[in-house]
Amino acid sequence: MAATDPYTVELAPGVHAFVQPDGGWCLNNAGFLGDARESLLVDTAATQRRTLMLRDAVLAEGLPLPRTVVNTHHHGDHTYGNGVFAPAALIVGHDSCRAEQLTAGRQLHLLWPQTDFGDIRVTPPTLTYSERLTLYVGGIEVRVLHPGVAHTTGDSIVHLPEQGVVFTGDLVFHGGTPFVPMGSLSGSLRALELLRSLDAQTVVPGHGPVTDPSAYDATERYLHWVAELAREGHAKGATALETARSAELGAFGALRESERLVANLHRAYAELDGLPGGSPLDAAAVFGDMAAMNGGVPVACHA
Repeated sequence: MAATDPYTVELAPGVHAFVQPDGGWCLNNAGFLGDARESLLVDTAATQRRTLMLRDAVLAEGLPLPRTVVNTHHHGDHTYGNGVFAPAALIVGHDSCRAEQLTAGRQLHLLWPQTDFGDIRVTPPTLTYSERLTLYVGGIEVRVLHPGVAHTTGDSIVHLPEQGVVFTGDLVFHGGTPFVPMGSLSGSLRALELLRSLDAQTVVPGHGPVTDPSAYDATERYLHWVAELAREGHAKGATALETARSAELGAFGALRESERLVANLHRAYAELDGLPGGSPLDAAAVFGDMAAMNGGVPVACHA
């Protein structure tokens, strides 16, 4: 197996993570659980090819194809593969996840037109919830929780209380830079408190290797640092890009996608201006500034 090939990790009996190294742009994690009678999938993948690899991983573990897919949020790297499993599988997500996915459409195609995503049909949730939802699949209790506006407006946490496992979606990037321009910096900090309260010892981040609750601390330190940078830069009248360029990354420089700092500052600035979490930002400005931070080169999709 090549270092870049997806791999499966057994987290508990009947529960697996599908991890895509190195967790960079478009290389998300998914998960699946169940028994020989039924299964549930947490997220899909950015391309048809990678989603078919996920489907094969489910079958390789002796599980049937899923009758339920839970989307942790609307971004295409987590939802583009929904159509591989629908209509046989019910797609589940937060109310705002459905709305955001319909609004975004073929979002990854717009950002990365040269990427071969395959036969992608935008397939939003057909069952939505507002605060929490509980499912039972293969004898496993699956709690789906909305943490409020955080990474996006429609995030879901998937918690397996008996197994001590949580799928965080992109509330956590293990080894990668957090990304909050479509949600809320302060809301992301509140979401970390909710994650801690679940007391799950096995943490499947949206991107990066399976980890433990120490990932919450690392994410929190980064977000507090961004908030302080934003306060200082905003008070001086510096733009988000100027503030990002003058920042000393220190230990955060080791995180993948460090160019996301400027995108996070755009959100932090918006919050300092009094805009509510999830208020739309100028996407062209956000991605343009990230390209500027990336040596003048647009960020690349690695799927």
